[in-house]
Amino acid sequence: MTGRLALIGVLLLVGAGWGLTTPLSKIAVSEGYRQFGLIFWQLLVSAVLLQGIAWMRGMALPRTAPQWRLCLIVALLGTILPGAASYTAAVYLPGGILAILLSTVPLMAFPIAVLLGTDRFDWVRCLGLGFGLLCVILIAAPKTSLPDAALAAFIPVALIAPFFYAVEGNVVARWGTFGMDPIQILAAASLLGVPISLILALALGQWIDPRGPWGAPDWALLISAVIHAVVYTSYVWLIGQGGAVFAAQVAYLVTGFGVAWSIWLLQERYPPTVWAALGAMLFGIFLVQPRRPMPLAPIPALGNNDAEDQSNEQT
Repeated sequence: MTGRLALIGVLLLVGAGWGLTTPLSKIAVSEGYRQFGLIFWQLLVSAVLLQGIAWMRGMALPRTAPQWRLCLIVALLGTILPGAASYTAAVYLPGGILAILLSTVPLMAFPIAVLLGTDRFDWVRCLGLGFGLLCVILIAAPKTSLPDAALAAFIPVALIAPFFYAVEGNVVARWGTFGMDPIQILAAASLLGVPISLILALALGQWIDPRGPWGAPDWALLISAVIHAVVYTSYVWLIGQGGAVFAAQVAYLVTGFGVAWSIWLLQERYPPTVWAALGAMLFGIFLVQPRRPMPLAPIPALGNNDAEDQSNEQT
């Protein structure tokens, strides 16, 4: 049995790693790289690393059509579509704002789960949605949180990513994982996503030549892709050792570290309204998260912190 202090240490490392990917995304788009070129290389690196982990654990590729269909859904809803929105928003919005908005995943997942019948309505958790809405209002309020009021137009773009993550998580909760391990799903989803993102990158003129010379955006992309694979694997291990409810606390850490890393690496400074928005978001997450243990289900993309609302029961 792993010690409590060791579990807390891993939780902190996972939160710090996931949070670091927010400013890294800002750096990756800072010199002209755009979404599908970045997504292609991120998926390729993740596919190699995760497939290696799956091979070492004796996991085969999916065998049935329903399994491959699920992996395709995970690739689209968990990486390609939200990744396109996140990288687009990262061009315009501060990293700390992105980190706060990305943490709306569990807030969006709850009403979707109620509509699908996988969760029950609860007034306390509904109040949490209200605090999440307050957070968005504080950020979008003119002349308060953003360096330019016109940038508020990109807040809905930033919210597309957590919406897709929430939909993906609820799809898994409703229809199950068809007997697959989370690492197996993410590895296969990454393999499927590679040709899709490659076609989009070439068609839209977003190809990134890996031959160099390498600059800060190239290193940011590579480091982010490696972190993605490592922290996800660590998160799966953490759920197995400490339980889903304990591991779900990473939602707070990812948000806090995302803001902290952005302050340090990007030299960002925020007005009081942003700090009020951060407090409202963290309190909203606290109210929305369930207090009972939940089975493990895949979390296929960065920032998707709603594992506690998912189930891997078979359909």
